[in-house]
Amino acid sequence: MSSENPESSNTSNESLHHQASMGAPAMPSVQSAEANWERKILSDLVQSNLKEQQASRRWKVGLRLGWLLFWLVALWLVFSHNQTSTSITKPHTALVNIKGEIADGADASAENVVAAMRAALEDSGSQALILLINSPGGSPVQAGIINDEIVRLKALHQKPIYAVVEESCASAAYYIAAATDKIYVNKASIVGSIGVLMDGFGFTGLMDKLGVERRLMTAGENKGFLDPFSPQTEAQRKHAQFMLNDIHSQFIEVVKKGRGDRLKETPGMFSGLFWTGQQAVELGLADELASIDQVARDVVKAEELVDYSRQDNVAERLVKRFGAAMGEGAWKAMRSSSVIR
Repeated sequence: MSSENPESSNTSNESLHHQASMGAPAMPSVQSAEANWERKILSDLVQSNLKEQQASRRWKVGLRLGWLLFWLVALWLVFSHNQTSTSITKPHTALVNIKGEIADGADASAENVVAAMRAALEDSGSQALILLINSPGGSPVQAGIINDEIVRLKALHQKPIYAVVEESCASAAYYIAAATDKIYVNKASIVGSIGVLMDGFGFTGLMDKLGVERRLMTAGENKGFLDPFSPQTEAQRKHAQFMLNDIHSQFIEVVKKGRGDRLKETPGMFSGLFWTGQQAVELGLADELASIDQVARDVVKAEELVDYSRQDNVAERLVKRFGAAMGEGAWKAMRSSSVIR
């Protein structure tokens, strides 16, 4: 018969009760810590989101202000550039540059050169106008417009207009120079090239070798005239040559009218050949050897040079490029829409 000690039983019960009572307070403290951690994370996320929104607003405002400032500066530079024809009453020699290709949209376009010449000769202080030429040629149309305007302005303002050649004055550039009162060159300048050309390429033989068929449809037997992917007919070649000969005749007439008795005509003068400045003086294609400073000082007797040339400044070029980019983007958007396909 076994008997259990009541004291030991009471002792174990008290021990279990003590352990239970010791572990019970730990649960609320863990839950409180977890709740604090969650609140801190939420608070950090909210603050981070608010900071990002504030930074985004600042960037938007800054970009808008930056674009506004850019356009204001661009407009100011454009309008200030267009107001270069202010009256300079002090006696001076007016200067207009004709450099690079003579073409529509270029610095040496008829629009720019004619506007600059008008502004120069309308100034009461300008004693004469010098066209500083350094051009290999370009469009006969643009050159013809400038040539006609030179003749008109000389009669209107009764002021001499001189051409001073730097590196080259060839083809369409000489078309312009022929209308001036005198042509001054450097002895090593390139002058002349009184001729007309029309160039291009034909790819018909290459297309035949590659097995490529040109599918060109036209209404009018000559609508595909000068198409590089179609064979050229003899009639089309003759028509193109007739056009070139006609323009060449106009060129020759302008040169003879402008140079007059000073021209010592030779068989090859109107063949497209060009000469040095020294040879050009001997042939009567130019008058004398002189630099722009010499002409202003010794011929015009007004040593101070004032440049009336019109060129796009940095702001105008940026505006044009931005406008072209915007137009291209709009066109692509229209083509991608369902309206234009």
